Formats: sequence, structure tokens, C-alpha cells
Amino acid sequence: MTTLALEAEAARRFQAFLASLPSASATRIHVLCDSDCDGLPAGALLVRALGLAGYPHVTIEPKRKGESAWSPEVIERLKARNPEALFVLDLGSRADALLPGVPTLLIDHHLPGGTPPGSELITGYGTEPTPTTGLLVYWCLRVLIAEEQRKALLWLAALSILSDLGDKAPFAELAEARTLWPTGPMRDAVSLLNAPRRTANADATEALQTLLIAVNPKQISKGELPQSTALLAAKEEVAVALAAAKKAAPKFSRKYRETLGADLVALRMDTPCQVHPLVAQTWRGRFRDSIVMGVNFGFRPGYVHFSARGPKGVNVIQFLRAHAPAGADQGYGNGHDQASGGAVPVASWNAFAEDLGFGPELQLASPDPAA
Repeated sequence: MTTLALEAEAARRFQAFLASLPSASATRIHVLCDSDCDGLPAGALLVRALGLAGYPHVTIEPKRKGESAWSPEVIERLKARNPEALFVLDLGSRADALLPGVPTLLIDHHLPGGTPPGSELITGYGTEPTPTTGLLVYWCLRVLIAEEQRKALLWLAALSILSDLGDKAPFAELAEARTLWPTGPMRDAVSLLNAPRRTANADATEALQTLLIAVNPKQISKGELPQSTALLAAKEEVAVALAAAKKAAPKFSRKYRETLGADLVALRMDTPCQVHPLVAQTWRGRFRDSIVMGVNFGFRPGYVHFSARGPKGVNVIQFLRAHAPAGADQGYGNGHDQASGGAVPVASWNAFAEDLGFGPELQLASPDPAA
């Protein structure tokens, strides 16, 4: 499907979903979004546009540390809100039920894992280039609000593109946004907005609130909003953790070089901050032909979290799924073809690391979580 065809299809399906709901003034809508600078702008775009379109009963929350949309604690929070319609943004998709009987629309750009019963999925996966979730939502809004109103929110879509795809992403919306706002302030805003979800407590509420009230990216980059102090403190916390994690010495496995066409490189760290994806991405620049894994033993009790980044032509998701360890849940081996990861129970980690070809340097001394 071409980009133009996907844009039209996304808008059509979005409009059909809204048309299936009760009247705008009566519908209680809840939005659940990812906590990064794709999911947060996507959520802010949707909430702000629904408000402009006359939907007064709209609430929103970002996911918390270690959660997915299908985590039991998330389901309980959703039930307590008792929404009449649910949007799930940038959190993947799977066939498991969310809120049976509640009209639900998932908007996402990761590898689809199914659609919950009675729900709808708008996905950008499989289209080249693949749009971010924020851009998908922006496309949908053309059937909800006036074009002038939508253009005023363009910078939010641009932040999502910059965050996930960088400033060379071939989307007209990013090019247009850069004629209105300098790239520097937008990059600075992305960095600040991504910081809270990477901290030890991973609370992205302040970042989301920033996007719900900001008029442009300069307000965020210049620290002009009430939430600015919290964003700056989060950025500093993450910077300290990242500096320590970057000192890790790389560990190598050549076990699957012939079958995979790539070596494996692992960087070990132990921090409650979510810096393992940043470490993996940083070292990818040095090991361009390898799958680079940032492995974090301290992110969440009971689990070893890792992020993997691979070169073009090597499907990281397929490789991880072929080597799924015992206890791996549906949050393992998702994402993008060259960017995936997961959480492995500590009791399964040593066998998993050994299967990947790593030795004692990547083993847990006490893999028993009760030890």
C-alpha cells in the first residue's frame, strides 16, 4: 500500500469508528498511549482534536514501567474508568481481549500480533516508509477537525517522526513542519519528552501534560511550561545512568554468523533506568553488521530486559522468536524488523544467554528469583 493510500484508508476507518459511537456529547472516551515521544504525541493529537470536535468526556493516560496494554494492572485501571470507547495508541496489537463490549480502536506501526475481539486496528506496518503512530493519528484527524486546526497540531506529528525515524525521514509532514519550526528546538523537545519514561520510576505524566498544553515545540525546548522543571530533572537522571552504562565492555557471540548473517554483541548494565535501548542504538554505529543488544539486569525485579538493534536485511524479530526462552510472554520479540527486544524471567535468562552463544560474562550468578 502506498503512503497516500494508507493515509486515505486510515482516515476512512477512523471516521467509521467514530460514527459507530454514541453522540459526541455523551461518549466517555479513554485513550491509552505509549510513554515515548511517538505514543505521547499521538495521544496528545487525538485528545486535543477530539476536544476541538466537541467530545468533552475524554481522558488519557500513558503506560507505566514494564506494562503493556494487556497487563492485568492496566486492564483493572481501564475497567475502573468504565469508558464507552477506548483508543490504544503505539502499544502494539495482539488477539487477546482488552475490554470486551467496549468499542476499541488500536492505532500502531509495529508488527501486528492480532486484533482483540470486537476491536479495530489501523496499522502502518508493511508500508514503506513506515509511518509513526503519531503520523497515523495526524492523518486520521483530517476527517475530524478543520484543516487549519489540524495544521496547528502538525508539530506534534513532527515530534513523533523525529523521535522514531530521525530528521531524514521522507515524510512531507516533517518537511513542512521544519519550514515552520527549526529542527533544533524540535530535537531538544524530543529529548526532553523521552526522558521521563527512561527514569527509574518511568512516569511520563508530566511529558504528556506538556504536550496537551504546549502551543509549539519551542515552549518545550526553552522550558517555558509548568512541567519543564520535571522534564529537565528526568533528562539529568537519565544522562547520569546512560554515561555509566556506556562504559560497559562489549561481549561477542559468533554462534549464528553463518545462519543469521550477523554476529551478536551484548552490552551488560544494571540500572533501574531504561537506557538499554539507547546503549544498543549507540553501539550499532560501531558494529554496523551485528545485532547489538543492550542487556539490563536492574530495570525491573524478576526480569532481565534487553533491546536489540540489527542491520538492514537481518530480521531481529524472527531471530528472537526462533530463540524464545521459557516464560517469554507476548511482549517478547515485538516491535520492528530491525528493532526489537523483550523481558526474560531471571530463571530463564542463563539458558537464553547460553543459547545465544554468550558465556559466563552474561550470566546471572543467582538466576533463582527467590535466592
